[in-house]
Amino acid sequence: MMPRDAVAETNAFYQAPGTRRMAELLEKTVAKANPDNAPFLSSQRAALFGARLAGKQTTLEVIDLMPQYAVELLNAGRTEEAIKAFADLEAMARQHNPDFLMKNQRLLFFYQALCHLRLGEQDNCLATHSSEACLLPIRGGGIHKNQRGSRAGIKVLTEMLERFPDDLEARWLLNIAFMTVGEYPDKVPAKWLIPPKVFASDYDIKPFRNVAGEVGLDVNELSGGSVLEDFDGDGFLDVMVSSIGFHDQMRLFRNNGDGAFAERTREAGLKGETGGLNLIQADYNNDGHPDVLVLRGAWFKSEGRHPNSLLRNNGDGTFADVTEEAGLLSFHPTQTAAWFDYNNDGWIDLFIGNESSGREIHPCELFRNNRDGTFTEVAAESGVAVQAYVKGVAAGDYNNDGLPDLYLSVLNGPNYLFRNDGPQDVPGAGKSRWKFTDVTKAAGVTEPRFSFPTWFFDYDNDGRLDLFVAGYRIANAGDVAADYMGLPHAAERARLYHNNGDGTFTDVTKTARLYRVLLAMGANFGDLDNDGFLDFYLGTGNPDLATLIPNRMFRNHEGQYFEDVTTSGGFGHLQKGHGISFGDIDNDGDQDVHEDMGGAYTGDLARNALYENPGHGSHWITLKLDGVKSNRAGIGARIKVNVKTDQGERAIYRTVSTGGSFGASPLRREIGLGRAQAIQSIEISWPVTGQTQVISNMPMDRFYRVREGESQATPWAVKSYKLAAKPGPASHEHHHPE
Repeated sequence: MMPRDAVAETNAFYQAPGTRRMAELLEKTVAKANPDNAPFLSSQRAALFGARLAGKQTTLEVIDLMPQYAVELLNAGRTEEAIKAFADLEAMARQHNPDFLMKNQRLLFFYQALCHLRLGEQDNCLATHSSEACLLPIRGGGIHKNQRGSRAGIKVLTEMLERFPDDLEARWLLNIAFMTVGEYPDKVPAKWLIPPKVFASDYDIKPFRNVAGEVGLDVNELSGGSVLEDFDGDGFLDVMVSSIGFHDQMRLFRNNGDGAFAERTREAGLKGETGGLNLIQADYNNDGHPDVLVLRGAWFKSEGRHPNSLLRNNGDGTFADVTEEAGLLSFHPTQTAAWFDYNNDGWIDLFIGNESSGREIHPCELFRNNRDGTFTEVAAESGVAVQAYVKGVAAGDYNNDGLPDLYLSVLNGPNYLFRNDGPQDVPGAGKSRWKFTDVTKAAGVTEPRFSFPTWFFDYDNDGRLDLFVAGYRIANAGDVAADYMGLPHAAERARLYHNNGDGTFTDVTKTARLYRVLLAMGANFGDLDNDGFLDFYLGTGNPDLATLIPNRMFRNHEGQYFEDVTTSGGFGHLQKGHGISFGDIDNDGDQDVHEDMGGAYTGDLARNALYENPGHGSHWITLKLDGVKSNRAGIGARIKVNVKTDQGERAIYRTVSTGGSFGASPLRREIGLGRAQAIQSIEISWPVTGQTQVISNMPMDRFYRVREGESQATPWAVKSYKLAAKPGPASHEHHHPE
């Protein structure tokens, strides 16, 4: 293989024919977008409403349309223009339509306050970003230096609460605003104070510092996906991100192995690969190089008929879009999928959860790998062509029968658990078809009705996959405030289902201390402190600019319950979190956390985050699996690490996957061993053969490669380094409105 730098130079202008065709197709697709039907095209909509406003003949007509125009200006990031538009609206209404003002006083207060708070974010969190910016509770370097926005916001919110004293959303925003000027809690009026104790962590996990800006990963764009993976095979985890904007270029950052990252988007042949809310990797062609699926069109309904992309890793530092030649070209809104070998033939297959709503019918798709670089769509014949607003997909063998099953999370509808029943004879056809059976009700996992990210994971280390499903419905940020303060609300809560081992699950959400309002979008799990129990992080929010709520981190307490460690770890980012990945970026044995940030509206930009793990002194082992009869990356393989501790023997279970349904962790397994004294053995159950490979004599705190069927693991010499050991290059490309 050529040296990486030589490859980068040689391929500086590389673009595969399939990538060029996809770039042209994407341009044609987005050119047809109608901003009237696409609420997130804020810049276009602001221009549209501005033109309509200019055509109005009477003051009353202007008053009627001005609110929409002002909101679109705000969503487009044209905040000072929005402030003026709302002020003009109030003045006109006061003089010409007092009834309008009376009926809409609360909304007018609210939007004026929101404009000022957003201006404060733009002046500070974006323009002069620091590692402490936007972290709840805001303090230290997160306090705004330019306080014009927050001061004006405090004034409007105070007036609003005098008029509407029970408005929890205004109360929440007022407390946030006081934080930004360094006057929380002392200067917050007592009657509206949200006490600091409600934000206190249940456990001190130690601060994880956001070092994205120092290492060159603080991309300033909209919501998107996150993948941590060693794309070039050098032992260092690289970072790939996307952004939902129709013209937003996806990015690849190569890990230099010296504490910084360098963007290699153009050199990798990815120019023209735009849009995409989520990314997920797998080695679909078993060549040893991780490939990537880009998912597009989510939330856009009739305007979301965008193609996904399959990006083949060429193994030389470049990628080629092979969507069309692989048989994966289709046009449905989506942002969720799962790679899994459903028929255990050693080749990874693909399930895509599409979004159906109203007259927009987009059945889910199941693509069987033909083992020649192409796929065949078989969802209907397999019983999984679901028509629902699918927001999360997870694959896992929940009943331990050797066949991976599927769970689908649905927004505003019951969820689905499909049991993989294997090949079934087709009467009169003289052949068999693979069949999935809907066992949701019998298994007891239909809720929550409003849900988003989901995943299988063995949170209590009993050898059976449990299930987490996040809730996704609030009236506004006031519901989050109510949940923090123990007040009543009607928001949706998360669910944690414990696997009973008999095909059913028990809802243990309350006993696990997770019966909370966790408005999650991006989400993933990992082991923060290497204690051998899986923790998880939720990227929270919704498109509404007022949903300034913290992203939430939960630590697993010995498989019994979860502890909120959001503030003690410094994870409570107030900007919207999307793709989340856990991975040992600096190869020091503990997992760091990468998060793709930003909203959906054109102006709701935010800088991506990378939280550096401070270390917790526990042992670990990292395994990179190499399938022979099973798929090359070992997706679906089950790992059992038997360790000796001062309290006796202990087993730690892991499954090879990318983790949650929004964000993708590396396929190598980074396994915390807690206070283990020694590894007694490692057992790996491979998907295709069902055989268990047992390996002994493996020292802890090492990296290993494990080839299917071999009796010994191969030590893997990878270099560790300190993140931000030297200043990283600044991200030189930024999002621009359409």
